[in-house]
Amino acid sequence: MNCELTQSVLHGYIDGELDAARAADFERHLLSCHQCTSALETQETLRTSIRQAGLYERAPEALRRKIEAQYRAPEPVVIAPVRPRVRPTQWLALAAALILAFFIGVRLLPGPAGRGGQTELASSIVDAHLRSLQPGHLVDVVSTDQHTVKPWFDGKVDFAPPVRDLASDGFPLQGGRLDIVNGRQVAVLVYGRRKHVVNVFIWPTKEADMPPQSGTQLGYNWIDWRKGGMEMSAVSDVSAPDLKELQKLLTE
Repeated sequence: MNCELTQSVLHGYIDGELDAARAADFERHLLSCHQCTSALETQETLRTSIRQAGLYERAPEALRRKIEAQYRAPEPVVIAPVRPRVRPTQWLALAAALILAFFIGVRLLPGPAGRGGQTELASSIVDAHLRSLQPGHLVDVVSTDQHTVKPWFDGKVDFAPPVRDLASDGFPLQGGRLDIVNGRQVAVLVYGRRKHVVNVFIWPTKEADMPPQSGTQLGYNWIDWRKGGMEMSAVSDVSAPDLKELQKLLTE
């Protein structure tokens, strides 16, 4: 049976065209729809392959000059003491063309070497963190006991997330849930830190271990790392040193 959301919503979700509420509804739908999940993974794999293939070519400087020349008003011929005025519509057309070219460039230009994937991941995990802060979305299993939270994931994900209660280190476990990051179902551990919430997203990976990569997005700090076949990303409004401390505790 075909799922109608595969055609009607999937591409809008991939392109970031859905509002926050519809995106959250579709991500909850992904948890129970194998067809949409499979289609999303296929599209994400295709997008990653295209990006890594290095097909992007920077538009030559001559193209910008050509566009400017096309819309530039011709130099007036002085035949009288009063110089003729350039029509406002010509300047508006030139301004519109330059603005359009600028925004196209912003969309197509790749980020710094090795950071494009991290930037995309940061956007996804920060979005998921913000959704989780809505009432009723933070945890699916509420418990401070790692022996309660860890078994809850059995049968819901095909890997065993490393669940630890770090209350003695200042990061009490609050529970866990399932979420979607870049079209992938992930496990999430929720920790507290001085009345703040820290989401730790976890999923298996075949890529090599990676030291912590960190940054800030929309005012939230994030840190991402890989170790022992697991990739983990923590997001919160706590300080960057606090997130670094949690990262070290989770990799001990």
